[in-house]
Amino acid sequence: MRRVVLLLIVLLPWVARGQSWQQVYDDMMAIDDNDYDEEAGQLLPDSYELLEQLASHPLDLNSCSREELEQLPFLSSQQVMDLEDYRFRYGPIRSLGELRMIRSLDHPQLSLLPFFVFVSQESEPPSDNHFPRLDSLLHWGHHTLTGTIRIPFYQRQGDKNGYLGYPYRHTMRYQFSSGQHLRWGLIGAQDAGEPFLSDRNRWGYDGYSYYLQVRQLGRLDNLVVGKYKLAAGMGLVLGQSFQLGKLATLQNLGRTPATIRPHSSRSEGDYFHGGAATITLSRKNASPLSPRLYLSAFASHRAIDATLTKNGDAQTLLVSGYHRTPTEMAKKNNTHITAGGTHLMYRWGALRMGATAVYSTLDRSLEPQRQTLYRRHYAHGRHFLNIGADYAYLHHRFALNGETATDGHGALATINAVSFQPSSRISMLALQRFYSYRYSSLYGHSFGEGSRTQNESGIYLGATWNPLARLRLQGYADYAYFPWARYQVSESSHSWDFLAQATWQYRHWTFLARHRSHLRQKDNEKKTALIANDQHRERFSATYQHSQWTMKTQLDMTTSSTLQTERGWMISELVTFHTPSPTEPSLHLSALAAWFDTDSYQSRIYIYERQLPHEFYFPTYYGEGLRLSIQAQADISSHLSLNMRLGYTRYFDRSTISSGLQQIMHSHQSDLDLQLRWKF
Repeated sequence: MRRVVLLLIVLLPWVARGQSWQQVYDDMMAIDDNDYDEEAGQLLPDSYELLEQLASHPLDLNSCSREELEQLPFLSSQQVMDLEDYRFRYGPIRSLGELRMIRSLDHPQLSLLPFFVFVSQESEPPSDNHFPRLDSLLHWGHHTLTGTIRIPFYQRQGDKNGYLGYPYRHTMRYQFSSGQHLRWGLIGAQDAGEPFLSDRNRWGYDGYSYYLQVRQLGRLDNLVVGKYKLAAGMGLVLGQSFQLGKLATLQNLGRTPATIRPHSSRSEGDYFHGGAATITLSRKNASPLSPRLYLSAFASHRAIDATLTKNGDAQTLLVSGYHRTPTEMAKKNNTHITAGGTHLMYRWGALRMGATAVYSTLDRSLEPQRQTLYRRHYAHGRHFLNIGADYAYLHHRFALNGETATDGHGALATINAVSFQPSSRISMLALQRFYSYRYSSLYGHSFGEGSRTQNESGIYLGATWNPLARLRLQGYADYAYFPWARYQVSESSHSWDFLAQATWQYRHWTFLARHRSHLRQKDNEKKTALIANDQHRERFSATYQHSQWTMKTQLDMTTSSTLQTERGWMISELVTFHTPSPTEPSLHLSALAAWFDTDSYQSRIYIYERQLPHEFYFPTYYGEGLRLSIQAQADISSHLSLNMRLGYTRYFDRSTISSGLQQIMHSHQSDLDLQLRWKF
């Protein structure tokens, strides 16, 4: 039986459509466990949510501004500048095929851009950017109503006794959008086990997000009212918008997009509630080469979840958003935080400079368990202040960017990057960071080995080389030093992270080979000394793409060495199909089959599995088992579409799955996701 399943995985006879942006970006990210951290606010799902937003509102390459192009986080500063320069020299872009003429755009960017940009049919770009009349915006705008539900075909222990609600996870989304100028929306989200229209959720969903966004209204460049996210500089003070893996950082050469964007994710952590705006202080119709000055300001007041001490202080600020049990429900919205701040940015040609200040206060004192050594310097108290200065300079051969920040206690953090492109075939990046173990920021998330922008210094070196037109070689080395104790590390320690990747394209084929070594330290069992904790991961994939279909075969392997060596592997096949006509009702199909076998959790395998729009799934597989999923999208009409995903996981080395209230008393589990989207 098992040999038959393995054969089916390798020779799965399905046909498929071209890759989605999720599949392309998965290869760019090289996702690993340190890129997905619940304590850090589950930033990876929010990054995918940002890309989902950008894909649903593609930019017109012939009329979008430089600031709008900079919203695309996978583009480097050089690539944004080259796109602008190409339009200036040769006039309107006639087709996306012309992008191949821009030498700095390589295969990943050329693969991703068609999902996020389009070329208008106008012979000339618009002559002005006047804000349309309100009646015109309302007339040409469109509404989208989306409902999603996950139906489990199993029962957890908490569903029998412990959880307050039904076992169904469901979401409702409404959005109105009119081009790039006006957008508003409402999202209601419910996790499995949470009460609906009962208990403290008498208004229906456990969590709501709502927003109104206005852009390019005179000097008002961007305004968001409701729930929103902010990013400025390189994320030392404000870094809520987008988080990059180390390989993706090499792809965009260290550039971090600065944005104010609506919080349209179902996540209940790491956002602001109130209003934020960016205004242009310089002359409105000034030349693009003239100096420009932008001022951003925000104000926020919101309720957050916290674990409280006996004295009523907030011990831990929670971001999971789970309210399934009476204990979890008692923590809901029991603390409030008020914040405000500004970001001033000056831009003149290739030079950009900025300054950021953020002040926040809690209605309870934040008092983590600082008697635990690694928590000794966690943020504490009621009042928090962070100030930072950032800069960037762009040359046709190199780019510099960085940020330096301090907190209310004078602790320092700094990050600086330099990229160099001696030719169109070679690019190099060097990135240095120093985050004092005393530095703390409630909203800062920047590049690093750890999930916190604290207690770390290091140097990152990476390079991309295209020795042949169809061959792409990439690699990086990252060294990090941690002067203070960390989780499971009771003294100063260090880590090394190496990655090498080769991608070769031949006609309809794309071959990828990747090796990653992550060498870290951790306490021994008695906590008397540090021992090596080394992980090695390999990925080999072959993708065949043609017309309506694609087939991707992938092998993942891992080796984990601490006191003993453990190994694991997974072989998977992903295929998709779609009907050819985009003007008629269409059908999209995809299927995934994966077989995995690891010695234990230490040699676990991570693989991103594509979900329905606005959903995210980053599963961990260990032990021995089989994963199957089928996804279908039927565009019933130009206004109505139905999405379905059926997933099945079976383990061959256990009789139960998970533990506690999440325990399933079977060796297999399956669930069905349904989504109905109506555009009108």
